[in-house]
Amino acid sequence: MTQNNYQGVLQQPIGSGFNATSTSSEVIKGIDLTGKIAIVTGGHTGIGLETTKTLVGAGATVIVIARDVEKAKKNLENIQNVELEAMDLMDSASIDRFCTQFLASQRPLHLLINNAGIMWVPLRRDVRGYESQLVTNYLGQFQLTARLWPALKKANGARVINVSSFGHQMAPFHFEDPNFKHREYQTLEGYGQSKTAANLFAVELDLRGQPFNIRAYSLHPGSVIGTDLGREEPIELFKQLGTHDANGDLKPEVAATLKTIPQGAATTIWCATSPALNNIGGVYCENADIAELDMGNINHQYDQPETLRGVKPYSVDRDNALRLWDLSETLLGFQFLAD
Repeated sequence: MTQNNYQGVLQQPIGSGFNATSTSSEVIKGIDLTGKIAIVTGGHTGIGLETTKTLVGAGATVIVIARDVEKAKKNLENIQNVELEAMDLMDSASIDRFCTQFLASQRPLHLLINNAGIMWVPLRRDVRGYESQLVTNYLGQFQLTARLWPALKKANGARVINVSSFGHQMAPFHFEDPNFKHREYQTLEGYGQSKTAANLFAVELDLRGQPFNIRAYSLHPGSVIGTDLGREEPIELFKQLGTHDANGDLKPEVAATLKTIPQGAATTIWCATSPALNNIGGVYCENADIAELDMGNINHQYDQPETLRGVKPYSVDRDNALRLWDLSETLLGFQFLAD
């Protein structure tokens, strides 16, 4: 019998034994991934690189997908059992090329970690006219997952992990105009709806994947210091959020509460490997546990990152999940054949 997380019915912490300070190495302790194959998008920088190192350390073979191959080569130097492949989530043809190549190897895929993402960038569009945050943070991962579906099924026990964000709380999905064709572009809204989409995708993918022993999860890694995710973010936005002072410098009291990169990768690793999730999926996680449903009862302060928690009901809503699945197939021009 399949389960679902529609309306967030499964969004309750399970007492994992971990917390916001837990690291990826602590979370994976005692878990053996020998013989397992993982794909990590953006697995060469930030929490993606930490994810790659942690999985390799547990015995997995990790295929790192990168847009900037030269940068990836440098960052992955001397890491064993890593394969590097070029792919650009903004280029649908490159996604198909990679997937065709991987499927030709006849290997199973045990872990697909949709880690790569962009945040708060200026308005950009791909060749189809689709907004870049929506494409990179969601549509690309939908296409990649769909194309790799045969390999995920072959694993007979696969997990798909969507690295989302608390930023989903910045906006629900705008079904009428997801690509900002008829409304003013707001980068926070673009980012927010892309992460809401990643959450809704995990909800629906998990339900459709259960007959094939495929489970799906989305997660908030936390507010992490030391990544280059925010390289294009306007400093004025940070000032408005209260995290930076008038000079554009990160406030010391905020910096003191941010996660390290190993702490930021912990929830990804927990979702990917924890036995506690063997019989539950479709959930949004944080701090290496399942997050609670945010019904407006949590006081969020951006200058207090530890308060940025919970998942919004619209981000795990049944109707939204089904509607988004259909829209995604329409925008991408193919059906996700989950059979």
